[in-house]
Formats: sequence, C-alpha cells, structure tokens
Amino acid sequence: MNRTIGIILIVVGAVMLIWTGFSYTKKEKIIDAGPIQVSADKKETVNWPPYLGGLLIIGGVAIVATAKKR
Repeated sequence: MNRTIGIILIVVGAVMLIWTGFSYTKKEKIIDAGPIQVSADKKETVNWPPYLGGLLIIGGVAIVATAKKR
C-alpha cells in the first residue's frame, strides 16, 4: 500500500512541476433587476508554487524506498 501511495505522490508531483496552475471561467451576475439580468464572465486562476511538486516527488521517492517488499 505504501508503495502505491509513493508512486501516486511522484506522479502528482511531476504533474505539478509541469503545470503550475490552471484557470477557469465563472459566470457572475452583475445586475438582477426583475426581468433584466446582466452577467459577465470572470476568469479565475489557481496557482501553486513549483517547489511543492518537488517536495511531493521527494516524499514519494522516500516512501517507495522505505516500503517493505513482500
């Protein structure tokens, strides 16, 4: 089980190093006055620091290295 968790951490860490964030579009109501409604698209971004991916890779390698073999 530990070996699987370690491999997952390595893969997630590598993905976080390659893609340092993502963005998405959200609809936001500007005016809602009876039958008149005005909305606008608002772009939101989610970013994480690249060193976090490196820490996940290091942790995953440590878990895989210390996992007991059956």
